[in-house]
Amino acid sequence: MGNTQTKKEPKTLRARLRQLFPFSWRDLGVSISFLGLAAILCALLRMIDSSDVFVALIFECAVVLASRFTDGYLFGLLASFLGVVGVNWIFTYPYMQLNFTISGYPLTFLIMLAVSVVVSALTTQIKQQEKLRAEAEKEKMRGNLLRAVSHDIRTPLTAIVGGIDAILENGEKLSPETRTSLLENMRDESNWLIGVVENLLSVTRMSGASDIKKELEAGEEVLSAAAMKFQRHYPATRVEISAPDTLLMIPMDIILIEQVLINLMENAVQHGKTTTQISLRLTRSEDLAVFEVSDDGQGIAPALLPHLFDGYLTRDQEAISDKRRNMGIGLSVCKSIVQAHGGAMRACNRPAGGALLQFTLPLEETSHEDQRKSTSD
Repeated sequence: MGNTQTKKEPKTLRARLRQLFPFSWRDLGVSISFLGLAAILCALLRMIDSSDVFVALIFECAVVLASRFTDGYLFGLLASFLGVVGVNWIFTYPYMQLNFTISGYPLTFLIMLAVSVVVSALTTQIKQQEKLRAEAEKEKMRGNLLRAVSHDIRTPLTAIVGGIDAILENGEKLSPETRTSLLENMRDESNWLIGVVENLLSVTRMSGASDIKKELEAGEEVLSAAAMKFQRHYPATRVEISAPDTLLMIPMDIILIEQVLINLMENAVQHGKTTTQISLRLTRSEDLAVFEVSDDGQGIAPALLPHLFDGYLTRDQEAISDKRRNMGIGLSVCKSIVQAHGGAMRACNRPAGGALLQFTLPLEETSHEDQRKSTSD
């Protein structure tokens, strides 16, 4: 037993060190690039001003940027050391020589190195805290969804099983109208369960990788595909599509964005009560693609608007919405998908009646760090 523990400890330590000090050629290139740019900038500024007061500040800035755009502590600390040595070698007399014997310089060297290391460590720690917060928010979203699903999934399953038992046990005694009614109810409940499973698959698709895999897709084609899939289940609801005359190419995961549009349209029918028409509209606002889903239904209760995207409504709020189906299930997933793309989402009631749900997607590719920032905002 003791030998087993002794063998496991080095592996755990090595794994921890790899996590804190991961190596990659990409991060090495980023660090060298920032230090090289700092050196070039200092050389250009010295042509204007012969003083060296700005050199240390510029290299400190390079250390911060290297720490910000690399993983772990390794390259931030490496940039700190190389930056201090570079200042001594290039920008301290005698030039192009390492000389730590100059009066007062050993102390200056130690102070610069200490400041650089502290700044690098703090920058890396802040970045890791942002990553942890993003992961915590993702776990919270998944927990809210699973809790809501477990709360709502029992009723449709019970209805399906009850309908099957009624047909099997009393098939000959049931009138054609009753049999048809039972089958239609079972079909509706099955479609609802299919929607829940698609939402769960969307969450799994998002949590399977650190970045959403986006490709340039035509916005109008996404609207058409979502409307076609929606009308397979809701043929009585008319869908109008409006898009710019100029083809709008948007970086997105097309499967996830289609799921967002389908969820919004299904909510418009299920909770709008009197919805007969849905409008899908795509416009451009500067560097954003704006998607709008509006309906002619009864709109959203004002008490629900602040909690619409929470993912789980309280009992009092559920009493306002559909008691059998929690509208927060689909909408919380929609918001998470949009935020993972770097966009934002909102909902309101239209002055002419009905609800309007809008979300935006950036037209320019955003990094995962920007996505996490958008999510936290």
